[in-house]
Amino acid sequence: MSTVDIVLAGARGHGRWHLDNIRRLQDKGIVRLAGICELTPLGADEIPDGLGTPEQSADFGALLDSTGARVAVICTPIPTHTDLALTAAARGVHMLLEKPPAPSYAEFRRMADGVAAAGVACQIGFQSLGSHAVPAIREMIAEGAVGDIVGIGGAGAWARPESYYRRAPWAGKRRLNGVDVVDGVLTNPLAHAVATGLALNGSARAEDVTDVELELLRANAIESDDTSCVRVTTAQGRQVTVAATLCAEEPGEPYVLIHGTRGRITFWYKQDRVLLQRADHGPEEYEYGRTDLLQNLVDHLTDGDDLLVVPDVTGAFMKVVEAIRLAPDPTPLPDTAWRLLPEEERRVVPGIDALVAAAADTLALYSELGAGWAPPREVST
Repeated sequence: MSTVDIVLAGARGHGRWHLDNIRRLQDKGIVRLAGICELTPLGADEIPDGLGTPEQSADFGALLDSTGARVAVICTPIPTHTDLALTAAARGVHMLLEKPPAPSYAEFRRMADGVAAAGVACQIGFQSLGSHAVPAIREMIAEGAVGDIVGIGGAGAWARPESYYRRAPWAGKRRLNGVDVVDGVLTNPLAHAVATGLALNGSARAEDVTDVELELLRANAIESDDTSCVRVTTAQGRQVTVAATLCAEEPGEPYVLIHGTRGRITFWYKQDRVLLQRADHGPEEYEYGRTDLLQNLVDHLTDGDDLLVVPDVTGAFMKVVEAIRLAPDPTPLPDTAWRLLPEEERRVVPGIDALVAAAADTLALYSELGAGWAPPREVST
Protein backbone atom coordinates (compact mmCIF):
# COMPACT_ATOMS: atom_id res chain seq x y z
CA MET A 1 0.00 0.00 0.00
CA SER A 2 1.45 3.36 -1.02
CA THR A 3 1.38 6.36 1.30
CA VAL A 4 -0.80 9.24 0.15
CA ASP A 5 0.66 12.75 0.45
CA ILE A 6 -1.66 15.34 1.98
CA VAL A 7 -1.78 19.12 2.23
CA LEU A 8 -3.80 20.63 5.08
CA ALA A 9 -5.29 24.07 4.45
CA GLY A 10 -6.24 25.62 7.78
CA ALA A 11 -4.30 24.06 10.62
CA ARG A 12 -5.42 26.22 13.53
CA GLY A 13 -8.79 26.19 15.31
CA HIS A 14 -10.67 23.07 14.19
CA GLY A 15 -7.69 22.40 11.93
CA ARG A 16 -5.81 21.16 14.99
CA TRP A 17 -8.19 18.19 15.06
CA HIS A 18 -7.20 17.42 11.48
CA LEU A 19 -3.51 17.67 12.37
CA ASP A 20 -3.99 15.09 15.11
CA ASN A 21 -6.03 12.86 12.79
CA ILE A 22 -3.41 13.08 10.04
CA ARG A 23 -0.77 12.18 12.65
CA ARG A 24 -2.83 9.12 13.60
CA LEU A 25 -3.11 7.99 9.97
CA GLN A 26 0.54 8.81 9.29
CA ASP A 27 1.56 6.56 12.19
CA LYS A 28 -0.30 3.76 10.37
CA GLY A 29 1.61 4.46 7.16
CA ILE A 30 -1.56 5.48 5.32
CA VAL A 31 -0.79 9.17 4.67
CA ARG A 32 2.05 11.66 4.92
CA LEU A 33 1.60 15.34 5.73
CA ALA A 34 3.45 17.01 2.87
CA GLY A 35 2.32 20.60 3.41
CA ILE A 36 0.43 23.10 5.56
CA CYS A 37 -1.30 26.15 4.12
CA GLU A 38 -1.74 28.97 6.63
CA LEU A 39 -1.52 32.75 6.33
CA THR A 40 1.01 32.66 9.19
CA PRO A 41 3.25 29.57 9.28
CA LEU A 42 2.86 27.22 12.22
CA GLY A 43 5.62 27.18 14.80
CA ALA A 44 7.34 23.92 15.61
CA ASP A 45 5.36 23.73 18.86
CA GLU A 46 2.08 23.80 16.87
CA ILE A 47 2.89 20.72 14.81
CA PRO A 48 2.27 17.41 16.60
CA ASP A 49 5.34 15.29 17.21
CA GLY A 50 5.89 12.74 14.50
CA LEU A 51 4.63 14.83 11.59
CA GLY A 52 8.11 15.96 10.63
CA THR A 53 8.63 19.33 8.96
CA PRO A 54 5.98 19.71 6.26
CA GLU A 55 6.41 22.46 3.70
CA GLN A 56 4.46 25.61 4.58
CA SER A 57 3.04 28.33 2.37
CA ALA A 58 0.16 30.82 2.32
CA ASP A 59 -0.33 30.05 -1.39
CA PHE A 60 -2.55 26.96 -1.57
CA GLY A 61 -2.15 26.34 -5.30
CA ALA A 62 1.62 26.76 -5.19
CA LEU A 63 1.82 24.40 -2.23
CA LEU A 64 -0.17 21.74 -4.06
CA ASP A 65 2.17 22.13 -7.04
CA SER A 66 5.40 21.99 -5.06
CA THR A 67 4.42 19.05 -2.85
CA GLY A 68 2.66 17.03 -5.53
CA ALA A 69 0.07 16.13 -2.91
CA ARG A 70 -2.70 13.79 -3.99
CA VAL A 71 -5.20 14.89 -1.31
CA ALA A 72 -6.07 18.22 0.30
CA VAL A 73 -7.93 18.70 3.56
CA ILE A 74 -9.67 22.10 3.47
CA CYS A 75 -10.53 23.49 6.89
CA THR A 76 -10.56 27.22 6.23
CA PRO A 77 -13.15 30.01 6.73
CA ILE A 78 -16.52 29.12 5.18
CA PRO A 79 -16.43 31.76 2.38
CA THR A 80 -13.12 30.34 1.06
CA HIS A 81 -14.30 26.75 0.62
CA THR A 82 -15.50 26.90 -2.98
CA ASP A 83 -12.47 28.69 -4.41
CA LEU A 84 -10.00 26.45 -2.58
CA ALA A 85 -11.90 23.31 -3.62
CA LEU A 86 -11.77 24.43 -7.25
CA THR A 87 -8.08 25.27 -6.92
CA ALA A 88 -7.45 21.69 -5.81
CA ALA A 89 -9.76 20.24 -8.46
CA ALA A 90 -7.97 22.15 -11.24
CA ARG A 91 -4.77 20.31 -10.25
CA GLY A 92 -6.40 16.90 -10.05
CA VAL A 93 -6.14 16.89 -6.26
CA HIS A 94 -8.84 15.02 -4.33
CA MET A 95 -10.22 16.61 -1.17
CA LEU A 96 -11.89 16.42 2.20
CA LEU A 97 -13.86 19.66 2.47
CA GLU A 98 -15.04 20.73 5.92
CA LYS A 99 -18.67 21.46 6.61
CA PRO A 100 -20.56 23.57 5.81
CA PRO A 101 -19.32 23.03 2.25
CA ALA A 102 -20.33 26.56 1.17
CA PRO A 103 -22.15 29.65 2.50
CA SER A 104 -24.83 29.63 -0.23
CA TYR A 105 -26.50 27.16 -2.55
CA ALA A 106 -25.04 28.90 -5.60
CA GLU A 107 -21.50 28.57 -4.21
CA PHE A 108 -22.22 24.94 -3.31
CA ARG A 109 -23.33 24.19 -6.86
CA ARG A 110 -20.29 26.00 -8.29
CA MET A 111 -18.06 23.85 -6.09
CA ALA A 112 -19.86 20.54 -6.68
CA ASP A 113 -20.18 21.03 -10.45
CA GLY A 114 -16.56 22.12 -10.76
CA VAL A 115 -15.30 19.16 -8.76
CA ALA A 116 -17.43 16.76 -10.81
CA ALA A 117 -16.18 18.25 -14.08
CA ALA A 118 -12.58 17.85 -12.93
CA GLY A 119 -13.18 14.19 -12.10
CA VAL A 120 -11.72 14.38 -8.61
CA ALA A 121 -13.13 12.88 -5.42
CA CYS A 122 -14.68 15.18 -2.85
CA GLN A 123 -15.70 14.14 0.63
CA ILE A 124 -17.69 16.60 2.79
CA GLY A 125 -16.66 16.59 6.45
CA PHE A 126 -19.87 15.52 8.17
CA GLN A 127 -18.07 13.06 10.43
CA SER A 128 -21.35 11.79 11.94
CA LEU A 129 -22.23 10.25 8.57
CA GLY A 130 -19.22 7.99 8.95
CA SER A 131 -20.78 6.40 12.01
CA HIS A 132 -21.65 2.74 11.62
CA ALA A 133 -24.82 3.61 13.53
CA VAL A 134 -26.21 5.29 10.40
CA PRO A 135 -26.55 2.11 8.28
CA ALA A 136 -27.63 0.21 11.42
CA ILE A 137 -30.48 2.67 12.03
CA ARG A 138 -31.46 2.54 8.38
CA GLU A 139 -31.68 -1.25 8.69
CA MET A 140 -33.83 -0.95 11.83
CA ILE A 141 -36.16 1.40 9.95
CA ALA A 142 -36.32 -0.87 6.89
CA GLU A 143 -37.18 -3.83 9.10
CA GLY A 144 -40.03 -1.88 10.69
CA ALA A 145 -38.51 -1.96 14.18
CA VAL A 146 -40.44 1.17 15.19
CA GLY A 147 -43.27 0.93 12.66
CA ASP A 148 -43.77 3.59 10.02
CA ILE A 149 -41.59 6.69 10.38
CA VAL A 150 -43.70 9.78 11.10
CA GLY A 151 -40.93 12.36 11.51
CA ILE A 152 -37.43 13.06 12.78
CA GLY A 153 -36.31 15.46 15.48
CA GLY A 154 -32.88 16.78 16.36
CA ALA A 155 -31.63 18.50 19.51
CA GLY A 156 -28.38 20.28 20.31
CA ALA A 157 -27.90 22.19 23.57
CA TRP A 158 -24.31 23.44 23.66
CA ALA A 159 -22.51 26.33 25.33
CA ARG A 160 -19.99 28.74 23.90
CA PRO A 161 -18.31 31.67 25.68
CA GLU A 162 -18.50 35.17 24.28
CA SER A 163 -14.86 34.77 23.21
CA TYR A 164 -16.00 32.09 20.73
CA TYR A 165 -17.34 34.88 18.53
CA ARG A 166 -14.02 36.74 18.68
CA ARG A 167 -11.88 33.80 17.57
CA ALA A 168 -11.93 34.84 13.90
CA PRO A 169 -13.20 37.82 11.89
CA TRP A 170 -15.95 35.68 10.29
CA ALA A 171 -17.20 34.08 13.52
CA GLY A 172 -20.87 34.79 14.20
CA LYS A 173 -21.25 36.73 10.94
CA ARG A 174 -23.89 36.46 8.25
CA ARG A 175 -21.79 38.47 5.81
CA LEU A 176 -18.26 39.86 5.90
CA ASN A 177 -16.94 42.48 3.49
CA GLY A 178 -19.93 41.88 1.24
CA VAL A 179 -19.41 38.11 1.11
CA ASP A 180 -21.79 35.49 2.54
CA VAL A 181 -20.58 33.68 5.67
CA VAL A 182 -23.77 32.37 7.35
CA ASP A 183 -21.98 31.17 10.50
CA GLY A 184 -24.98 30.25 12.66
CA VAL A 185 -25.75 27.51 15.16
CA LEU A 186 -27.63 25.36 12.61
CA THR A 187 -25.16 25.86 9.76
CA ASN A 188 -21.87 25.33 11.60
CA PRO A 189 -21.45 24.05 15.19
CA LEU A 190 -24.63 21.95 15.19
CA ALA A 191 -24.83 21.39 11.45
CA HIS A 192 -24.34 17.66 12.06
CA ALA A 193 -27.76 17.47 13.74
CA VAL A 194 -29.41 18.89 10.62
CA ALA A 195 -27.45 16.82 8.11
CA THR A 196 -27.81 13.60 10.10
CA GLY A 197 -31.55 14.05 10.59
CA LEU A 198 -32.04 14.63 6.87
CA ALA A 199 -29.87 11.63 5.99
CA LEU A 200 -31.74 9.27 8.32
CA ASN A 201 -35.01 10.51 6.87
CA GLY A 202 -33.77 9.47 3.44
CA SER A 203 -33.90 13.07 2.24
CA ALA A 204 -30.26 14.08 1.86
CA ARG A 205 -30.43 15.54 -1.66
CA ALA A 206 -31.51 19.04 -2.64
CA GLU A 207 -34.59 17.85 -4.50
CA ASP A 208 -35.83 16.11 -1.33
CA VAL A 209 -36.58 19.46 0.37
CA THR A 210 -39.97 21.03 -0.33
CA ASP A 211 -40.26 23.63 2.47
CA VAL A 212 -38.14 25.16 5.23
CA GLU A 213 -39.56 26.93 8.31
CA LEU A 214 -37.16 28.88 10.49
CA GLU A 215 -36.96 30.65 13.82
CA LEU A 216 -33.58 32.36 14.08
CA LEU A 217 -32.68 34.10 17.33
CA ARG A 218 -29.63 35.31 19.20
CA ALA A 219 -28.75 36.01 22.80
CA ASN A 220 -25.19 37.06 22.01
CA ALA A 221 -24.14 40.36 20.46
CA ILE A 222 -23.52 38.85 17.02
CA GLU A 223 -24.99 39.12 13.52
CA SER A 224 -25.89 35.48 13.19
CA ASP A 225 -28.06 33.13 15.24
CA ASP A 226 -27.13 31.17 18.37
CA THR A 227 -30.57 29.83 19.40
CA SER A 228 -32.65 28.56 16.50
CA CYS A 229 -34.92 25.89 15.15
CA VAL A 230 -35.79 24.65 11.70
CA ARG A 231 -38.52 22.40 10.33
CA VAL A 232 -37.88 20.88 6.93
CA THR A 233 -40.74 19.33 4.99
CA THR A 234 -39.47 16.63 2.66
CA ALA A 235 -40.66 15.06 -0.57
CA GLN A 236 -41.67 11.94 1.41
CA GLY A 237 -44.16 14.13 3.27
CA ARG A 238 -42.31 13.76 6.55
CA GLN A 239 -40.83 16.59 8.59
CA VAL A 240 -37.36 16.94 10.09
CA THR A 241 -37.27 19.43 12.99
CA VAL A 242 -34.00 20.45 14.62
CA ALA A 243 -33.64 22.81 17.59
CA ALA A 244 -30.23 24.07 18.65
CA THR A 245 -28.60 26.56 20.97
CA LEU A 246 -25.16 27.66 22.06
CA CYS A 247 -26.68 29.16 25.23
CA ALA A 248 -27.56 26.00 27.14
CA GLU A 249 -27.93 25.96 30.90
CA GLU A 250 -26.45 22.47 31.17
CA PRO A 251 -24.72 21.53 27.90
CA GLY A 252 -25.37 17.97 26.75
CA GLU A 253 -24.77 15.53 23.93
CA PRO A 254 -26.65 16.38 20.72
CA TYR A 255 -28.89 13.73 19.25
CA VAL A 256 -31.29 12.81 16.46
CA LEU A 257 -34.65 11.22 17.31
CA ILE A 258 -36.53 9.01 14.85
CA HIS A 259 -40.27 8.89 15.61
CA GLY A 260 -42.15 5.76 14.52
CA THR A 261 -45.72 4.61 14.93
CA ARG A 262 -44.54 1.82 17.28
CA GLY A 263 -41.46 3.31 18.93
CA ARG A 264 -38.47 5.60 18.57
CA ILE A 265 -34.74 5.51 17.93
CA THR A 266 -32.38 7.99 19.60
CA PHE A 267 -28.95 8.51 18.04
CA TRP A 268 -26.30 10.42 20.02
CA TYR A 269 -24.20 11.03 16.94
CA LYS A 270 -20.97 12.21 18.57
CA GLN A 271 -20.91 9.07 20.70
CA ASP A 272 -22.09 6.61 18.02
CA ARG A 273 -24.66 5.46 20.57
CA VAL A 274 -28.21 4.31 19.76
CA LEU A 275 -31.23 3.65 21.96
CA LEU A 276 -34.07 1.62 20.45
CA GLN A 277 -37.41 1.88 22.27
CA ARG A 278 -40.35 -0.02 20.82
CA ALA A 279 -43.67 -1.50 21.73
CA ASP A 280 -43.60 -4.83 23.57
CA HIS A 281 -39.82 -4.71 24.06
CA GLY A 282 -37.48 -3.42 26.72
CA PRO A 283 -35.10 -0.60 25.73
CA GLU A 284 -32.09 -1.74 23.71
CA GLU A 285 -28.87 0.27 23.61
CA TYR A 286 -26.07 -0.17 21.09
CA GLU A 287 -22.65 1.38 20.51
CA TYR A 288 -21.06 1.42 17.08
CA GLY A 289 -17.73 2.13 15.48
CA ARG A 290 -16.98 4.88 13.01
CA THR A 291 -15.18 5.17 9.69
CA ASP A 292 -12.92 8.21 9.59
CA LEU A 293 -13.80 10.30 6.55
CA LEU A 294 -10.20 11.05 5.57
CA GLN A 295 -9.30 7.38 5.74
CA ASN A 296 -12.43 6.60 3.71
CA LEU A 297 -11.28 9.09 1.06
CA VAL A 298 -7.82 7.50 0.94
CA ASP A 299 -9.35 4.01 0.78
CA HIS A 300 -11.55 5.24 -2.08
CA LEU A 301 -8.44 6.33 -3.99
CA THR A 302 -6.32 3.27 -3.22
CA ASP A 303 -8.87 0.44 -2.94
CA GLY A 304 -12.00 1.75 -4.65
CA ASP A 305 -14.14 2.02 -1.49
CA ASP A 306 -17.33 4.05 -1.93
CA LEU A 307 -17.17 7.60 -0.59
CA LEU A 308 -19.46 8.11 2.38
CA VAL A 309 -20.31 11.83 2.03
CA VAL A 310 -20.19 13.05 -1.57
CA PRO A 311 -21.41 16.61 -2.24
CA ASP A 312 -24.80 15.56 -3.59
CA VAL A 313 -25.80 13.93 -0.29
CA THR A 314 -25.34 17.30 1.43
CA GLY A 315 -27.65 19.09 -1.01
CA ALA A 316 -30.64 19.05 1.37
CA PHE A 317 -28.49 20.50 4.13
CA MET A 318 -27.40 23.24 1.72
CA LYS A 319 -31.05 24.05 1.00
CA VAL A 320 -31.39 24.74 4.73
CA VAL A 321 -28.25 26.91 4.64
CA GLU A 322 -29.72 28.84 1.72
CA ALA A 323 -33.02 29.39 3.53
CA ILE A 324 -31.09 30.73 6.54
CA ARG A 325 -29.00 32.96 4.27
CA LEU A 326 -32.11 34.46 2.69
CA ALA A 327 -34.10 34.79 5.93
CA PRO A 328 -34.42 38.08 7.80
CA ASP A 329 -31.63 38.76 10.28
CA PRO A 330 -31.96 36.78 13.52
CA THR A 331 -34.14 38.35 16.20
CA PRO A 332 -32.24 39.50 19.29
CA LEU A 333 -33.68 38.00 22.44
CA PRO A 334 -34.91 40.56 24.98
CA ASP A 335 -32.56 41.20 27.88
CA THR A 336 -35.03 39.43 30.14
CA ALA A 337 -34.67 36.18 28.14
CA TRP A 338 -30.98 35.57 28.86
CA ARG A 339 -28.45 36.04 31.64
CA LEU A 340 -24.67 36.17 31.82
CA LEU A 341 -22.66 33.57 33.69
CA PRO A 342 -19.66 35.74 34.65
CA GLU A 343 -17.47 32.85 35.75
CA GLU A 344 -17.85 31.18 32.36
CA GLU A 345 -18.16 34.41 30.34
CA ARG A 346 -21.14 33.07 28.44
CA ARG A 347 -24.80 33.89 27.96
CA VAL A 348 -27.50 31.44 29.01
CA VAL A 349 -31.16 31.32 27.97
CA PRO A 350 -33.15 29.97 30.95
CA GLY A 351 -35.39 27.09 29.94
CA ILE A 352 -33.77 26.58 26.56
CA ASP A 353 -32.52 23.04 27.32
CA ALA A 354 -36.08 21.83 27.89
CA LEU A 355 -37.35 23.69 24.80
CA VAL A 356 -34.69 22.13 22.58
CA ALA A 357 -35.61 18.65 23.85
CA ALA A 358 -39.34 19.36 23.46
CA ALA A 359 -38.86 20.49 19.86
CA ALA A 360 -37.10 17.23 18.98
CA ASP A 361 -39.78 15.28 20.84
CA THR A 362 -42.81 16.98 19.28
CA LEU A 363 -41.40 18.29 15.94
CA ALA A 364 -42.68 21.72 17.00
CA LEU A 365 -40.94 25.09 16.72
CA TYR A 366 -40.13 27.33 19.69
CA SER A 367 -43.12 29.60 19.05
CA GLU A 368 -45.44 26.59 18.98
CA LEU A 369 -44.03 25.41 22.31
CA GLY A 370 -45.01 28.66 24.01
CA ALA A 371 -41.65 30.42 24.14
CA GLY A 372 -42.69 34.00 24.75
CA TRP A 373 -39.57 35.40 23.12
CA ALA A 374 -40.02 33.48 19.85
CA PRO A 375 -41.19 35.66 16.95
CA PRO A 376 -43.81 34.55 14.43
CA ARG A 377 -41.99 32.03 12.26
CA GLU A 378 -40.55 32.88 8.90
CA VAL A 379 -41.15 30.47 6.05
CA SER A 380 -38.65 29.94 3.23
CA THR A 381 -39.00 27.52 0.37
